[in-house]
Formats: sequence, C-alpha cells, structure tokens
Amino acid sequence: MIDKLEFFMALARTRHFGKAAEELGITQPTLSAGIKQLEDQLGVMLVLRGSRFQALTPEGEQVLVWARRITNDTRTMREEMHAARRGLSGRLRIAAIPTALAMTPLLTTPFRERHPGVSFTILSRTSIEVLSLLGNFDIDAGITYLDNEPLGRVLSVPLYAERYQLITAAGTPLSEREQVTWSEVAERPLCLLTPDMQNRRIIDHHLAEAGASARPTLESNSMIVLFSHIRTGKWSSIMPLNLAETFGFAEPIRAIPIVGPDASHSVGLVVAAREPRTPLVAALLEEAQRLAKAFQSK
Repeated sequence: MIDKLEFFMALARTRHFGKAAEELGITQPTLSAGIKQLEDQLGVMLVLRGSRFQALTPEGEQVLVWARRITNDTRTMREEMHAARRGLSGRLRIAAIPTALAMTPLLTTPFRERHPGVSFTILSRTSIEVLSLLGNFDIDAGITYLDNEPLGRVLSVPLYAERYQLITAAGTPLSEREQVTWSEVAERPLCLLTPDMQNRRIIDHHLAEAGASARPTLESNSMIVLFSHIRTGKWSSIMPLNLAETFGFAEPIRAIPIVGPDASHSVGLVVAAREPRTPLVAALLEEAQRLAKAFQSK
C-alpha cells in the first residue's frame, strides 16, 4: 500500500495526473490504476475527476493526512535500519528563507564531511511556506525566523541573530556614514524583498517604528536581483549583516549599520516536533547545535 499512498500524495501535491506521473517516473495509466486500487482497498472515493483532476474528496483530504504520517514513519524506519548497517546516507530536504540561504553552507558543509553519504536539496521559500512544507512532510527541516511570527509545533535550534544594514554603492548619499537611522534609510530609492517575505514585514515594522514607511521602487523575491540592482548605484537595500559579510561586499559597495533602533531577530533551524525522528534529522539537529555554539563564541 505504501507505493499507492505515495502515488496519492504526488497527485495531491501536483493536482495533475500527468505531472504527478512524471514526478514519480511512471506512466499516467499506472498512476491512475494505483489511485483506483487505493480507493478500492479503502472503500471510499479519494479524487474527484472527469477528463482531468478536479479536487480531493473530503475522504481524500483525511487520507492525505494519514498518508503523510504513514510514509514518513516508513521512511524513518528504513533510514534507521540502513544507518544501523552502513551509516548515514540519503537526502536531506531543507527549505530556507532567502536571507538565510547564504548561511546554509555553514551547516551543510561540515555535516557532509561527517556523513559523506548524505546529499542535500535546498529550496528558497517564505517563512510561511517553510512551515507548511514541514507540516506536510515535504521537507525534513527549515531555516527561518524564530521570534517574529508563530511557528506552531516545531523543535527549534537558534543559530544567529539577524541585524540590519543599509547596502549601497560608494558615492551615493549616506555611503560615507558610520551608521544611519531607519528614517534616513526610508528616504533612499530602495529595492526590497516582496511583502510576502517575513524579512520585508520585519523591515516595514522597524520603519514604521521610526515614523517612516517603505516605498521601494523595486521589489523581488530574489536576493540576486536585489544585489544586481544595488551594484548599479541607483538603488540601495536593507539586508542582514551576516548576509553582507557572507557575500563579501567590498568597494564600491558599502554596508552601513542601521540604528534607532538597532534591531535584531533570531534565525534558526526548525524540524517537526515528532518522534521518532529520522537519523538524518537527528544528525542535522546535532550539527545545528554545533553551529549555534560557534556563532555564540564569536
């Protein structure tokens, strides 16, 4: 039944028989037959379909919850047995907020040195998407803000505090300052992350605290787009200090601390609060704790 549940989960995720079959590496008739066999075994209709996928039935929505639990438990069992015989191997799926993406090598590189049989998939997602993917068993872990919006039932490891800087080209207004205020930053032509990003909501909040508001002339969900526009000298941005340091900004780009207030927000690793954890997730938590101690010692 496990393979049929995985068929069903892929269909629920893609909401398209052809795309689900392609994702699974099977033919569409094989997928359709598998879903029909699962419906026959359970004695309920799971999918509303005519010439194409329409929706899950109410029973289908209930089965989807169980399917995620059952397949995750099966994966955990397989990983434990494999790790007991041969050590850790497999793939870790991590989703990170855009401002944390540049920090992921600090976690993945030492992890893979300890466990060379492990590979990674790293996705860029909003904080809301990180939690949704985690709850749906679509990722193993997330890297997101810990102290700004509700997290739900997760286990978290704080990694570092995110502080904010004005990132601007040399020779532009404010570029020679040692520090700037949030209200001064608001007067610059800004390129910022889109409003669905928690980083943007944080920035909007601190600007409002200073009696200002964000009026970006460019928005994007890509940090690369923001960096490329900063380099033109026509835009400035607000980014975390650790991100600026990771990308190694040098002249003609300046990173200037923003004060009034000197704001910070905790970023960390989150995993689902479930037992038992897969050996891969347990090892990732240990690596995150080592990284957190390294940040604290700086």
